[in-house]
Amino acid sequence: MTWIEKLTGSLEQKRRYKQDRRRMEALPAPYGAAAMAMHRYFMYYGGLTDGDTLLTMMGDLADLWERAAADGTPVRDIVGSDPVEFAETFAESYTGTRWIDKERARLIRAMDEAAGGEPS
Repeated sequence: MTWIEKLTGSLEQKRRYKQDRRRMEALPAPYGAAAMAMHRYFMYYGGLTDGDTLLTMMGDLADLWERAAADGTPVRDIVGSDPVEFAETFAESYTGTRWIDKERARLIRAMDEAAGGEPS
């Protein structure tokens, strides 16, 4: 790892992320719009802090919509009647450390420190 990567993160991960994003942006309508809508949702919902897991998820998302476009599968046949449930189920299938995991651990530590020697 170079000194710049220590400051900014892995350049290879950034390259892969941009490549997958371009794949989604290049999809024909309505698949590109659906893929980018899910991508945006994942940036808020997913909360993954592990770059490799996030890259795997984004690559799989691009694969999903490329395959749907190639097959002509209707968007609703992919996401069903509840796109939020579909997106969250999709995201939850990827393991990794999420931002909320770090905050949960921080809260537990803070409560342990605040309680000091109090019985649980």
